[in-house]
Amino acid sequence: MSARSRDPYFDNAKYLTLVLVACGHAWEPLTHGSRVATAAYLTVYAFHMPAFALVSGYFSRSFDMAPGRVRRLLTSVVVPYLVFETAYTLFYRWARDDPGYPLSLLDPWYVMWFLVALFIWRLTTPIWLALRHPVPVALGFAVLAAVSPDLGGDVSIQRVLGFLPFFVLGLTLRAGHFERLRTWRVRLLALPVVAAALVTAYAVAPWFGAGWLYHRGSVTGQGVPAWAGLFTTPALFGLALVLTACFLSWVPGRHLWCTALGAGTMYGYLLHGFVIKASRFWDWYDHPWLHTTVGSLAVTAAALALVTALCSAPVRRVFRFVVEPRMEWMFHRPDASAPAGARSDRP
Repeated sequence: MSARSRDPYFDNAKYLTLVLVACGHAWEPLTHGSRVATAAYLTVYAFHMPAFALVSGYFSRSFDMAPGRVRRLLTSVVVPYLVFETAYTLFYRWARDDPGYPLSLLDPWYVMWFLVALFIWRLTTPIWLALRHPVPVALGFAVLAAVSPDLGGDVSIQRVLGFLPFFVLGLTLRAGHFERLRTWRVRLLALPVVAAALVTAYAVAPWFGAGWLYHRGSVTGQGVPAWAGLFTTPALFGLALVLTACFLSWVPGRHLWCTALGAGTMYGYLLHGFVIKASRFWDWYDHPWLHTTVGSLAVTAAALALVTALCSAPVRRVFRFVVEPRMEWMFHRPDASAPAGARSDRP
């Protein structure tokens, strides 16, 4: 998609969603001993990855297995996954002085699960678009994952299925749905909803585990029987959907200083994990000052600055060869009479 034809609303949405992702990762160490930080963390984690998946689904609507789109899927998802999964493994070996740490392409490390999920989701897009009621079916798969402790962890299948309904919902949306959110009536309604979510998160912070929001495994991992997933999964889906709507209602629709950064969110997503993990490996959060109010604000500002820099044009130029490689040598030359392919299939 050319810069001229890009919609600033969605570029702003992608950038702001990535900011929430980075803030969530940066806040995690602050939640130990801080009820306020935990409330903010829980609120953000309740919807930031669902919003990321929903927007990804919206931009995957045109995927139809055409050669151009398959090529785009391979170069923008599969190749970056192979490169960065290897890079993260090597980084761990070096940082932790553990040369024997295994490289497993079937067990995505840290943020890499999303690329595996995106690959599977996009490959199955024609199936979802062929169904009359795709979202309830996708939610059924999410429930199945939640009640199945023996499903296994290969290719992060629990997360793939857990966040699948949001991607499928994105496939069913049109521009008009987002326009209906961007009214002052909806925006004003969103304020008390988000305030209630924060107050509730503060109230449950001492006992509610964030693991409920990760979808890394079945609900049995949260200390409840498997059948509880029949109710908790739809409830969490509804909560995430409401908060995502509130978030999207306040996303600006005009060009801002950060709009151009929306085209580079995959760069920020893949690269920021190295800094986040370095902060854990080398105990950056051991400084007591960071656990004060001012320190927490500084951590938030640092996360914002980090993803802003990593989405910038200079960084994208440097890393384009691995995040968006052309790899023309690997593919048949496209037929000039065939459809152009998947320019709108950006993650």
